[in-house]
Amino acid sequence: MPDLREAAMQSKAWPFEEARRVLKRYENAPPEKGYVLFETGYGPSGLPHIGTFGEVLRTTMIRRAFEAISDIPTRLICFSDDLDGMRKVPGNVPGQEALREHLQKPLTSVPDPFGEHESFGHHNNAMLRRFLDTFGFEYEFYSATEFYRSGQFDEVLLRAAERYDAIMAIMLKSLREERQKTYSIFLPIHPETGRVLYVPMKHVDGAKGEITFDDEDGREWTLPVTGGRVKLQWKPDFGARWAALGVDFEMYGKDHSTNTPIYDGICRALGVQPPEHFTYELFLDETGQKISKSSGNGISIDEWLRYAATESLSYFMYQKPKTAKRLHFDVIPKALDEYHQQLRAYVDQDVAQRLNNPVHHIHNGDVPESRMVVSFSMLLNLASVAHAHDKDVLWGFIRRYAPEASPETHPDLDAAAGGAVRYYEDFVAPHKVYRAPTDLEREALSDLRARLAAHEGARDDEALQGIVYDVGRDRFEPLRDWFKALYEVLLGASQGPRFGGFIALYGVEETVALIDRALAGELA
Repeated sequence: MPDLREAAMQSKAWPFEEARRVLKRYENAPPEKGYVLFETGYGPSGLPHIGTFGEVLRTTMIRRAFEAISDIPTRLICFSDDLDGMRKVPGNVPGQEALREHLQKPLTSVPDPFGEHESFGHHNNAMLRRFLDTFGFEYEFYSATEFYRSGQFDEVLLRAAERYDAIMAIMLKSLREERQKTYSIFLPIHPETGRVLYVPMKHVDGAKGEITFDDEDGREWTLPVTGGRVKLQWKPDFGARWAALGVDFEMYGKDHSTNTPIYDGICRALGVQPPEHFTYELFLDETGQKISKSSGNGISIDEWLRYAATESLSYFMYQKPKTAKRLHFDVIPKALDEYHQQLRAYVDQDVAQRLNNPVHHIHNGDVPESRMVVSFSMLLNLASVAHAHDKDVLWGFIRRYAPEASPETHPDLDAAAGGAVRYYEDFVAPHKVYRAPTDLEREALSDLRARLAAHEGARDDEALQGIVYDVGRDRFEPLRDWFKALYEVLLGASQGPRFGGFIALYGVEETVALIDRALAGELA
């Protein structure tokens, strides 16, 4: 059996494929800085969201994969662009009028409307760090304000002034003619007003590291590019930050992909090899539109966690990151159930199979045991037929089906039961539509009822599924029409669980009573 490192070097799992690309950078010599640097960026104009989670999670998976194939130390930096000017007042914060006078000031110079932190930027940074800490990410936090003002960026900023024409040539090719006339890679921060200025340069002195410009009132100023007096436009900032930090890997959404040659070109113009990149596809809402923070057409992390555990979201994020995916509430049950299927499969897999299993990457190889003896989808159907508004109702059925289970010994199942009740109340109950059976379906249901009522054998999933199958086999072609009828007539849904398993969980007598109600016209 191959050892872990040997198997990881052959694994087709995307975190290992990306990790091998990063390792190839140092096939001839280890990094002079002594470590490999992974980075993720954050725009602190708003609160962290599900895309932030996905970006840090996926980067962490690649980082851990790299650590499995190399002994080179690693770091992960989460970089906040908090020196960016506040372009508009967010609609979801208090004190709107008071904030308007601070437009175009760096976010770390705007007062905190919540009155809790030194500035609005500091407030949003604290939210980001709390967010990342909640999920147990290991990272170092970098503030652009501190990075610029502390002098850590000075060497690269001076180099940018020296190579101003070369960097401008890269940028100007990407701009419309009108924008080219006023564009500069440098944005001065006004010494008096503190605002970030979008003004053309009159002169850039590469030897002195100074810029000369007129402010909005026509007054001429000369400022050094160092010490946080000037910031870079966001595209040049991307490439310059890579150069200053020595970033080896950064991922970003497909909406950045057309800028990749610009970022890389600027990094090279500053004398540094660009990092490896990974471009992921964007998430879509239920109508297929791109999810947007501003339009609020997506699903938030808090909304996901109302129904299912974090690991199910991690599983969803792991799947096909280069494929656009619908991120709506209806993906949650499938994600949770598939996550637990992979946990159960992991136990019997060899090393190579385990490295290709998403749960290996979700748990960094320390994979827990699944205690979900009932699937989330089954819990949903149970909540639906029992009209459950409390997870204790579900536990009444679960204990009979699996006597060894309890909320204490099966915490993941207990959490799922609570999530299933909430999901049922929010999404299933408002849309349940029962229908009356056709004559053929009525005949089949009557037969199923009689067979269940007379059944004295085993009451496990397989035995009961056999009864359901026998009733439908000679009556329905294709057989799925029989199961579709069961779901629509008995559960008020268009699809449902393996029906023998449902009977085993809900109970034979209870299912007989449910069929009686359907045949009597009490459900439709």
